[in-house]
Amino acid sequence: MGMTLSEKIIAKACGSAAVRPGEIVTCAVDLAMTHDSSGARRQWPRLKELGVGVWDPDKVVVITDHYVPAVDAVSAELLKITRDWVAEEKIPHFYDHQGICHIVLPERGHLKPGMFVVGGDSHSCTGGAFGTFTIGVGATDMTGVLATGEIWIQVPPTILITWSGRLSPTVTAKDMMLALCARIGLNGANYKVCEFTGQAVTALPMDERMVLPNMTAEVGAKTGMIAPDEVTVEYLRNAGADTNGALDWFSDADCEYEAVLELDANTLAPQVAAPHSPANARDAGDYSGVTIDQAYIGACTGAKLADLHMAAEVLRGREVAQTTRLLVAPASTRITGEAAADGTLATLTEAGAILLPSGCGACAGLGAGILAEKEVCISSTNRNFKGRMGAANAEVYLGSPYSVAAAAVAGRIVDPREIVAEKAA
Repeated sequence: MGMTLSEKIIAKACGSAAVRPGEIVTCAVDLAMTHDSSGARRQWPRLKELGVGVWDPDKVVVITDHYVPAVDAVSAELLKITRDWVAEEKIPHFYDHQGICHIVLPERGHLKPGMFVVGGDSHSCTGGAFGTFTIGVGATDMTGVLATGEIWIQVPPTILITWSGRLSPTVTAKDMMLALCARIGLNGANYKVCEFTGQAVTALPMDERMVLPNMTAEVGAKTGMIAPDEVTVEYLRNAGADTNGALDWFSDADCEYEAVLELDANTLAPQVAAPHSPANARDAGDYSGVTIDQAYIGACTGAKLADLHMAAEVLRGREVAQTTRLLVAPASTRITGEAAADGTLATLTEAGAILLPSGCGACAGLGAGILAEKEVCISSTNRNFKGRMGAANAEVYLGSPYSVAAAAVAGRIVDPREIVAEKAA
């Protein structure tokens, strides 16, 4: 019997001819990524106690994104600790204030299909969009990886999620994932791999594909994956990555999936998830009329260049409602530059959007954009758990950049198709 894509990568990493779900194996790590929140401040003291340094500095990527730019003495000190550790360990791949780690990692050419990658963040699974097996771990496990270059893993089973058909205009990968969260629940893929396939998936550009594995964290998955194709190769080649053998990684025709879930993109409407769970997703029109104080376009899920283009499509020639505020935090500095060059930032700011620095920001309850008591926000982020973006009694709705921009214009949640259709008329 053949193997799934994830099983093939795990087998390579542990030096076995084949692996099966449930086996416990020790894998060599091809790349480790840490950031300023879960990274040096936690791992450096432990490595000192062990009397060891980083096993291979060239296989480590460090990115500051949670506490950037520093807003107080504490966050400034955390950033200084990160820089000092990078200097001591002579880590060459350090990106300071360059953007969110899950975006910067592929953007700077560090990923290649077939890699076994460990990241110090729950949404590290974003890397699976590029045909890598990328898992997120806590600070203690990452300390072990940094010291040894290895990690043990129980081989997870794979669920195949097939999206047939085509997405309608203003329906996005974010809507696909919110619909999946509602369908299977927050633990619906607990310790499993979600492998995405189907016509609607292969039609997505890389910016959109990244959303699918990213939000597998919201259904409890170990990671999410998409088999690489020419779209993947083109993105990686433009990023300066090695693409030799990139198309050799795919699930065998005779592999065994734990389950197969078939979904129809043709019938999917824009989705909005109500507080306080991504699983509280329904058609956006079901929440029509909910007034908002803030609209937020940011995070690894919702502030890539394609996301900013979606927002600009809605906002072009319009203005943000006087009763709300629209905050935009591009996912990386490169994206900010590209959006400035093609006029997207001008469109957003002319409509009344407030531009914020690149970083995790309010998605993680840090920096600008956090919510006051009882405020209501619609956000392009991936989580809306109680208190995540500020006050515990604030309410956060989740939607695509189309839905967030449309709500900013209307001052309330609406089906974005209403706004786009109104413009066309």
